[in-house]
Amino acid sequence: MRVVHDPDGDRRALATDVEIADTFVTKTLGLMGKSSIPDEYALVFTFGEPDFLHRLFDTIPRQYIHMLFVRTPLDVLWLREDEVVKTETLSPWVGLGAARADTIVELPAGAAEGVEVGDTVVIEDGPSGDDRATAGAESGETEA
Repeated sequence: MRVVHDPDGDRRALATDVEIADTFVTKTLGLMGKSSIPDEYALVFTFGEPDFLHRLFDTIPRQYIHMLFVRTPLDVLWLREDEVVKTETLSPWVGLGAARADTIVELPAGAAEGVEVGDTVVIEDGPSGDDRATAGAESGETEA
């Protein structure tokens, strides 16, 4: 799995080691207590279908991120249907951010450099681009 920034067809992997936080426990713990995270790592929070009232009024719930007990700075992307609606670098221990989103991506500070509101960021299944090139070379395939 990987997180890919695709602003105008110029695709760039932001992370190739991706973990999904989709349960109450994984969302609550997030990256708390970690003193560092690898350069190619991302933690992706998925929020699923909005509740009845948000659907009734056709709104997206506000999703919050706090940095309490998070010991390293993070780049955070808030996405709505793969479109970046907010990007922010949050400081350890005291950072706080929120936006109306259906997905949040946490990356090491600096990893989201160049990502802007309105850009497309997708979470893809499968190996990273480098892994595909290696697999093709091993099977005798070549790129044109």
